[in-house]
Amino acid sequence: MNRFAAFRASIVAAAALALSACGINSVPAAEENAKAKWADVEAAFQERANLIPNLEQIVMSSAEQERATLDAVVQARASATRPEIKLDGDDLNDPAKMAQYQQAQNSLGSAISRLLVTVEQYPELRSQENFGRFMTQIEGQENRIRVAIRDYNEAVRQYNTTIRTFPDTIGANIIHGAEPMVPYEAVSEGAETAPELNMRTGGAAAGTAATGANDNTGTEAAAAATN
Repeated sequence: MNRFAAFRASIVAAAALALSACGINSVPAAEENAKAKWADVEAAFQERANLIPNLEQIVMSSAEQERATLDAVVQARASATRPEIKLDGDDLNDPAKMAQYQQAQNSLGSAISRLLVTVEQYPELRSQENFGRFMTQIEGQENRIRVAIRDYNEAVRQYNTTIRTFPDTIGANIIHGAEPMVPYEAVSEGAETAPELNMRTGGAAAGTAATGANDNTGTEAAAAATN
């Protein structure tokens, strides 16, 4: 009986090892990791959106003539935070939904950048303590967005590699029906590099302020402003 029990235990252990090697456990583990990293991306973008009301109050109190540019930021924020563009874990393999979400976030980043480049013309606004505080906050948030996107893309890379690599691909296709996830694509070269924000002391550095995660519109606007 002891020999039979030992033999049965060895069979169970071998079967468990074989199933694990076929992606039974590794595929869902990689999937859950990517979903968790995506939640970090959404949280980082939401935190940036939460800063917009502070910017709205600052600009409205000191640069009334920039109402149109500010309105564009407010509208872009509303678009970037509307419920229908949010992605849950089951949407991460849908390129169209990812593109829609990314476009909304890029539009908000571009609108913020244009506004910040414009208000550089107002020394009295730059000198305000609350404006300097906002610039520090938006700088930190843009950095967090970049880190979150980098970590998500790495998790997606690991997941996509897992479901395509033998023997994990067996469980991925036969048992889980796994599909590749969509990375968050940068739209400008060097988008993974954190921006340098320095509007508190004036100067052309404003053009790099809060360019928006993975967006190059702010750089173009800055170049136009300095010409």
